[in-house]
Amino acid sequence: MPHVTHRGQRIHYTVDGAGPLVVLQHGLFMDAASWKTNGFVDALTAAGFQVACVDSLGHGLSDRPLDPALYVQQQRAGDIVAVIDDLGAERAHLIGYSMGAWMSVGVAKHHPGRLASLTVGGWDLVNGVPRMPGGTLTFDVFMAFSRAVAPALVSWVTPDIEPAIRACFDNLADLDGAADAVLNGGFPILLWDGVNDPYHNPSQAFAAANGLPFLSTPGDHLGAILQPQAIDGVVGFLKGSN
Repeated sequence: MPHVTHRGQRIHYTVDGAGPLVVLQHGLFMDAASWKTNGFVDALTAAGFQVACVDSLGHGLSDRPLDPALYVQQQRAGDIVAVIDDLGAERAHLIGYSMGAWMSVGVAKHHPGRLASLTVGGWDLVNGVPRMPGGTLTFDVFMAFSRAVAPALVSWVTPDIEPAIRACFDNLADLDGAADAVLNGGFPILLWDGVNDPYHNPSQAFAAANGLPFLSTPGDHLGAILQPQAIDGVVGFLKGSN
């Protein structure tokens, strides 16, 4: 199975198809294989793209270190670029969803010249994770909610690996420079959210205020990525950006 070592950490990825490179970066608790399950890989390869799906650090078959310093945005953006390098590509179309969108914005901040386009899905790049009535959403509250509503999704998060997942979540608070990176990177941008996702309305407003395309699909945060409309919309955007 292909992998690349970056900053001493093994990053696993899958690769399918041939053509211009598209890199898919999953969200928290997911893995590279989820893009195949939800239909994105087959749709993109059928459209003439080479598709690389990256297991984020702490997830899937990539390493799972516990040091929080390894999960900062710049280093994780570098993991994505290391995969692009490993595949011999100068630039790639990058699709990130949820935490993966945050990571992808990091590529826009630190490696803008490596992007052929950027799709930011399931994420509010200005405000980050939604606020709760009592203030900032904490990892402990988020984990309790996830275990209640999607136990199968988080069943692999055992106590020994939980510090790594906490580090993933806590670093999502780094939003510095995100808007400028997306607006001034010089590459095509697509923002995408499910209509029932808390991120939908603020992302749609940001897109409208800045003249960016916005893809609104059925579904909530977990369900939007499963919608055929999402796949069709993203593939159409990539064809127009290629």
